[in-house]
Amino acid sequence: MLYLVFSVCCSVLVSVLLKLAPRQRLDMAQVVTWNYLLASVLSLVLLRPSLASLHAPHAPWLALLGLAVTLPAIFLVMARAVTRAGIVRSDVAQRLSLLLSLLAAFLVFGETANGWKLAGLGLGLLAIVGITVRPRGAAAAAPDGQRAWPWLLGVWVGYAAVDIMLKQVALSGTPSMAALTASFALAFVLMLGVQLWRHASGTARLHWRNLGAGALLGLLNFGNILFYVRAHQHLPESPAVVFAGMNIGVVVLGALVGVFAFGERTSVWNRVGLGLAVVAIGLIAWGTAG
Repeated sequence: MLYLVFSVCCSVLVSVLLKLAPRQRLDMAQVVTWNYLLASVLSLVLLRPSLASLHAPHAPWLALLGLAVTLPAIFLVMARAVTRAGIVRSDVAQRLSLLLSLLAAFLVFGETANGWKLAGLGLGLLAIVGITVRPRGAAAAAPDGQRAWPWLLGVWVGYAAVDIMLKQVALSGTPSMAALTASFALAFVLMLGVQLWRHASGTARLHWRNLGAGALLGLLNFGNILFYVRAHQHLPESPAVVFAGMNIGVVVLGALVGVFAFGERTSVWNRVGLGLAVVAIGLIAWGTAG
């Protein structure tokens, strides 16, 4: 269970780092780039995935390339969501992306629906409505007067897209750790090309502080994955417990950090949405275990 706690903490600390980035005048595109360099290196060194499957004729390179594009893109969307909407609502939106993944599992991958999962799906959709409602006073506090809900929906849809692509990779028979390592490496190469272009064109110069922040983000990003995998390995008979503990833990800890550490405003609808999210995740986990 300690591994699960570490995974939850790493996930919430990622959001904290994204929240603090604008205050430190960090270039998030550069930070995300260096994050994938460290994450791919740590994956190779610590997880030691077998990469032989990537040379097979059925290797899902299209899905891996899709992940290489979507992963950094959704990181940047998440960073903007945390800035506009706060940690509380952004973390809930991220975790409720499982609703779209679950819907895809029913409609595309042939997973069997049951009452618990359908109830969780319904409550989760109501939770999404609740968390996208703007708290009173948030309009004045938001920079440039921009709305938060498009970024929250972007987080919701984006993380679901990542889950669906990972499902496609898994169905191809490619080990998940090999797929993630390859995706991290490809994401770094693609993002590095973008940063070199931005540097050469004078749009955004490369800076050492972004490298340091990227290394920290990569460490937390990889730690979240590593500890989540270890939690499943230590509780092989209770995958639903790990799933629910991870998602509910992030929602609850993220809410506590957002409200008490950063003084984020939440409306009654936001709090109702947060509660519904916890119940929805629990119902889906129960339905999965059954």
